[in-house]
Amino acid sequence: MDVPSPHEVTRLLKAWSEGNQGALQELIPLVYDELHRVAQHHMAAERHHHTLQTTALIHEVYLRLLNVRNIDWQNRTHFVAICARLMRNTLIDLARARLYKKRGGNVQHVVYDETIVVGLGPRTDILALDDALKSLATFDERKSRVVELRFFGGLSVQETAQVLEVSSETVMRDWKLAKVWLLRELGRKAVSTKNGA
Repeated sequence: MDVPSPHEVTRLLKAWSEGNQGALQELIPLVYDELHRVAQHHMAAERHHHTLQTTALIHEVYLRLLNVRNIDWQNRTHFVAICARLMRNTLIDLARARLYKKRGGNVQHVVYDETIVVGLGPRTDILALDDALKSLATFDERKSRVVELRFFGGLSVQETAQVLEVSSETVMRDWKLAKVWLLRELGRKAVSTKNGA
């Protein structure tokens, strides 16, 4: 498939934000390859025999997009960033459902590996990573968003800078500092879990 014109993607995003649901159906095929790349990035650390596949993750995002309202879509990068956040939320919801099931909840069993390669170091529990990102966001929202866009969204430094409306140098600085902070925070949580705290 040819690479869609950025103007065509933006036009469809605007039409969708103005209430034209058909625009979303036209848009998805144009950005599917990119969404597939982002979903593959999310699923890279998953077991080969789990039930959630890359395509299923994209379809779950599509279903969630059907309920999205009142977003002033800026461009393709903004759309992909929102989809990356929806993918992250989907994976976190699945991890929580699995924990709930382990504790005797009446949730349909979903096979899911709760570890994920942070791209920063050792394998990390996705719920611990989510908690650490929320903690980071309480005092530095932008650094948390940089990690979300780069790691979960698979966006480049330039694309992340465009979404956040900052320079590429700022994104790189935030990325480096956030990685150090997250590794320290995740290490601290792993030690306290190991010690039974």
